[in-house]
Amino acid sequence: MARKDELVLGYAKALFSVAEAEGVLADVEDELFRFSKIVETDAKLRDALTDIAVPVANKKAMLADLLGTRVNPQTVNLLGFIVEQGRARQLGDIVESLVEISAENRRHVLAEVRSAVALTDSQKERLKGALSKATGRDVELKVIVDPTVVGGVIARVGDQVFDGTVRTRLGEAKEQLGSV
Repeated sequence: MARKDELVLGYAKALFSVAEAEGVLADVEDELFRFSKIVETDAKLRDALTDIAVPVANKKAMLADLLGTRVNPQTVNLLGFIVEQGRARQLGDIVESLVEISAENRRHVLAEVRSAVALTDSQKERLKGALSKATGRDVELKVIVDPTVVGGVIARVGDQVFDGTVRTRLGEAKEQLGSV
C-alpha cells in the first residue's frame, strides 16, 4: 500500500473511531459524505478549504458558518480536524475510506448512486434489493442528487458500474438499430 493510501486510511480510521465512540457514526458518515461531494463539485469552496494562504482559523469558521446547526456538531469538528491537519485536499479520499470502513464494519458493501432527482424510500429499497442481487452482497446506498444524470440512475459498487440512465439506454438502442 502506498504511503498516501496509508495516510488517508489512517485519517479515515481516526474519524470512524471518534464518530463511533460518540455514538453518531451513521449521521456523521452521511454528512461527511454529502459535504465531500459538495466540495468535489464546488471549486470556490474547494479552493477556500485548500488555499494555504487562508488561515486555518478562517477555514474552520467558514465550516461552522456553512454547516452550523444543520449537521451534527461532531461533523463540523471532524471537518475542522481535517482542515487543521492540512488534509482538505484529501477530504474526498478520506471520507470515501471512512464510508468503506463503516460499511465493512456493518458487513455491507457501499453503492454510490447518482440520480437526477431524490429517490423515495420505496425506490431506494427496490434499488438496494436489485443491487444486492446483482452483487451477491448486502448493499448500503449513498444517494447523490446529480442534475447531470438524464433519467434513471447510475450506481457504482466497488469497481462495478450499473448504468440505468436514459442516455445509456438510448445509446444502446441507437447501436442496435444501426446494426439492423
